[in-house]
Amino acid sequence: MPKKKTGARKKAESRKEREKQNRANREHVDVAKHPCNMSMDCDKCLRRQKNRAFCYFCSSVQKLPMCAQCGKTKCMKSSDCVIKHPGVHSTGMGMVGAICDFCEAWVCHGRKCLSTHACSCPLSDADCIECDRSVWEHGGRIFRCSFCHNFLCEDDQFEHQASCQVLEAETFKCVSCNRLGQHSCLRCKACFCDEHARSKVFKQEKGKAPPCPKCGHQTQETKDLSMS
Repeated sequence: MPKKKTGARKKAESRKEREKQNRANREHVDVAKHPCNMSMDCDKCLRRQKNRAFCYFCSSVQKLPMCAQCGKTKCMKSSDCVIKHPGVHSTGMGMVGAICDFCEAWVCHGRKCLSTHACSCPLSDADCIECDRSVWEHGGRIFRCSFCHNFLCEDDQFEHQASCQVLEAETFKCVSCNRLGQHSCLRCKACFCDEHARSKVFKQEKGKAPPCPKCGHQTQETKDLSMS
């Protein structure tokens, strides 16, 4: 018989699996959760805006810049820094290495962040589908529409998604559950299963199909119809 796994072995395997999943999901980060699109409060005017190098309203430099790639605000001494600072934790402008041309946010002086962020910046072509403004032309964050997956600014986010909702195609599933609807109402264009086709308002006559629980119209079997 195989030996039972110890607690330490189980923890090590679960940690490896978790790290593997994190590496796989690293390239598919949601735009709203990316460090270059995080919200920040200006130190001087106290206005909330997208993470950027200079305040959109008063153009002041932030005391604790956040890296647009890794999201850190302090560079530890044991990192792959282009500018070496042995034994010292670098913060503020000492941690900064560049400014991204697309998201207008600081990039730390780590070799990996400097070499990869410009090519993989999620806001490289983030122009709002409604107002055609780029990141440099408004101070808010960038979002994606849940239906058409286009970029949206913070001002047009809710208005666009309210008008962009596309109803899914009609299916043969019951409107009250996910079971297959055996009875269909041509007036309501809806399907009902045997359980939800029974209505307390409209009575079913003997020898006939049950009436529609919504409008009372006589239903027919779904297999004999072509719903449109």
